[in-house]
Amino acid sequence: MSLLFLWSLSSSLTLSPSSTLATDTECVLLSGFDPGFVADGDFVIGGIFPLHYNQEMPDVNYTYQPTAVRFDPRAFRWAQTMRLAVEEINQSEQLLPNHMLGYKIFDSCAYPLTGQRAALAMLNGLGQAHTHMCSGASPLLAVIGESGSAQSIVVSRILQPFKIPMISYFSSCACLGDRRKYPTFFRVIPNDDYQVKAMAQLLVRYDWRWVGVVRGDHEYGHFALQGLLRELKGTGVCVAYQEMIPLLYNQQRALEIIEVISLPVFSTARVVVVFSAEGEMTPFLKDYMAQNITGIQWVASEAWVTASLFTTSEYFPYLGGTIGFGIRQGQIPGLRDYLQTVNPRSTLIVAYNVYKAVYAIAHSLHNLLHCQAGAGPFHNRSCAHSTNVHPWQLQHYLQELAFYISGEEVNFDLKGDSIPYYDIINWQRGSGGNMEFINLVVSVCSASCAPGSRKAVRRGESLCCFDCVPCDSGKISNQTDSIDCTECPEDYWSNADGTMCIPKVVEFLSHDAMGIALTVIAVVGACLTVSILAVFLHHRTTPIVRVNNSELSFFILLSLTLCFLCALMFIGEPTSWSCMLRHTAFSITFSLCISCILSKTLVVLAAFTAARPGNNIMKWLGPKQQRVIIFSCTLVQVLICAAWLIAAPPYPSKNIQDQRSKIILECSVGSQLAFWCVLGYIGLLACLCFILAFLARKLPGNFNEAKFITFSMLIFCAVWISFIPAYVSSPGKYTVAVEIFAILASSFGLLFCLFAPKCYIILLKPEKNTKQHLMGNKKYSANNEVSYFTLSSLSSYVNVISLHINHISMA
Repeated sequence: MSLLFLWSLSSSLTLSPSSTLATDTECVLLSGFDPGFVADGDFVIGGIFPLHYNQEMPDVNYTYQPTAVRFDPRAFRWAQTMRLAVEEINQSEQLLPNHMLGYKIFDSCAYPLTGQRAALAMLNGLGQAHTHMCSGASPLLAVIGESGSAQSIVVSRILQPFKIPMISYFSSCACLGDRRKYPTFFRVIPNDDYQVKAMAQLLVRYDWRWVGVVRGDHEYGHFALQGLLRELKGTGVCVAYQEMIPLLYNQQRALEIIEVISLPVFSTARVVVVFSAEGEMTPFLKDYMAQNITGIQWVASEAWVTASLFTTSEYFPYLGGTIGFGIRQGQIPGLRDYLQTVNPRSTLIVAYNVYKAVYAIAHSLHNLLHCQAGAGPFHNRSCAHSTNVHPWQLQHYLQELAFYISGEEVNFDLKGDSIPYYDIINWQRGSGGNMEFINLVVSVCSASCAPGSRKAVRRGESLCCFDCVPCDSGKISNQTDSIDCTECPEDYWSNADGTMCIPKVVEFLSHDAMGIALTVIAVVGACLTVSILAVFLHHRTTPIVRVNNSELSFFILLSLTLCFLCALMFIGEPTSWSCMLRHTAFSITFSLCISCILSKTLVVLAAFTAARPGNNIMKWLGPKQQRVIIFSCTLVQVLICAAWLIAAPPYPSKNIQDQRSKIILECSVGSQLAFWCVLGYIGLLACLCFILAFLARKLPGNFNEAKFITFSMLIFCAVWISFIPAYVSSPGKYTVAVEIFAILASSFGLLFCLFAPKCYIILLKPEKNTKQHLMGNKKYSANNEVSYFTLSSLSSYVNVISLHINHISMA
């Protein structure tokens, strides 16, 4: 069979009576039939749209030329949408880069014969005037069309021998889902099987038990009626009559149908279901309105329920309240600006389908050229070169296609059907008097619960009545009307909307603004302590340094430097090493500091006791003995810490109990027994210092420092007393910050209590740094020196108590 055998046959039959068919073998055009829009490209796709409608009855001598009577602006918008989509694809850098799409768009005049002629014409080159009809292979890869199911059936049968896929934007007949008859047919409009099921449920829902059915004279109307009758079985809904509008409109037949609809003698049904296309409904409704008939509830199929032709005010008295199922409308950016003259009350539902169909072909062609296909039953394991692409190859990739456009998934099932989406449309009068297509008014007891909430049934009311309760923290619902909320995994938490689980915030005291501030304070304290140590070393031969036991003062300054520096170990993400060093370094450094104060307290107590006759206790508290005391007391703490680290060392842990929305990284003590032994030993040393200082409170002394020590101790005690509630109530990383602050504050308190008055004399009042000045007012000075030791010991004791409370709150 030649490519255009039907064309050849048609031309041959136009010969004169004296000619015979056998003598004419040449293909001759009866008349031109060029496309309405043409664009050249590397790959050409066809488009068939009913740009005109209402034809005259053809003759039977095969010389009929279809004559379109009226221009259809709605179909023109569909053709323009195809052009827009092709232009967008050609400008895209992601889809078909370095390739151009071309198109040929023909007018079917909403008639199968004209659609057939359009299909045959587009199988040749860009125009019949440039290409011989009976030679060459088709450059056409795919076809976008047709609107009516009758036209699509004809066009699909013509394209089938050439294996050219066809994607319809408005043909919903269930018959087209038969893959044996239409193996290359696809569509981006739902199959009518879904519509008739929904329409049957609508009739039952409104208790419309006695209805009439009017359909068009084509497969679309026939199969829709059969499907509706099948769905209505057993529902209690009965069909009063079945009428058919002729494909080629006949007014006399139309008036007969109108009489059946309106006259009680024929039927009392007030609800009429119509499966028809816009083209044939237009003259029918004109004749219906001419009879001035009202009171009919129309139930419209998707083929005409959103037709903009019926939006003028003249239709409302007769069609107002019409209800039907419309195809879900998507948003096409820039389409209204591209069309320019579109009425803003106009719907672009079918235009959106055309847009999806063009992009479906483009994505499939892109996947074909890049060998990107799935492993489905139609998987084509071969790849195509851009200069040798065949339509049958594109068919395989169309079958496996899946992509998103305007948030909607586009794909095809094994029948070539797409995912069904419908809106219930109701015709209402707009503010300007014209008809508006409004989504049906919602009639529910309770509005749907949005994601992030759940339904809570109201006690004593119907299950349809409920309250929407937000999901609790840590639980989500990501669907509408969820019955319950789902709890997030352990390391996840709900977002602010309660619609998804997100990783919990991991919190610890890091090098942020707070961490940097505490770091600076600790470093400044350590540097200040070292500076005081340098001052004492430089003036170690002066009376005030020598009288204050310079060696013990140096040990105390060294231990205070370590106390400042150990605070740095509490900053940063807890690790195995930092957790082990935090408490051990803190306990050893404070044990060293308190051991030095203990040794100094013993020396002072022994010095005044040795002044009594026959008492030689000072020979047991010389410099060597003082070092042994300090070393021994500190060694005990070192041994306790070593046993702790060997048996059950501290380790980093995740705390998800205190604040469920966060993961708090902290250090677990490991062994509770070892932890309490460490703190208990520090408390023991502090208590011993306090007792010895208390015993020496009435001994004479040489230094007048009482007012400075008293004031500093008051500040020191205030810090630790306020630390307790602050530590217990501080969340997350602020707990560690409060602990660091307490360590630094207590270290500063000891530093200023012990050494600020002496530095003042050394640096600013050197005239007082004499033996004569220091020997004055002995009784007063001695009492104040003892008070100094007493308050210093009390400071360490409060420090130990606060650490006990610290551990209790952490546990």
